[in-house]
Amino acid sequence: MKKQEIHVELLLGTKVYALNGHAIGRLEEIRAAVDKGHCFVSEFLVGNYAFLERLAAWPIGRALLRVFGAKRKDGYRIRWDQLDLADPQHLRLLCKTEELLPLKGEQYPS
Repeated sequence: MKKQEIHVELLLGTKVYALNGHAIGRLEEIRAAVDKGHCFVSEFLVGNYAFLERLAAWPIGRALLRVFGAKRKDGYRIRWDQLDLADPQHLRLLCKTEELLPLKGEQYPS
């Protein structure tokens, strides 16, 4: 398998397309985990409100979310193996949108 190096920070804001060619949202956050000294992407967050996840990580972001009354997030969680990164300018799903985990129902931290 050929190794490909991608600067993940450049993927933020890129539209993600479903199998039918329709955009499901923009890539707003990339979550990673460290295991035995190596960093691995675990999931991608996509959708209209997924960008709030980044704000919620900062104390000032959480305060802004409370001021504006944000209670929940809408969008999708995409596992690392459900997203095709072969063309970084045209990200596409490798599965049906029905197979994605929703962001709905998660509460922002206080």
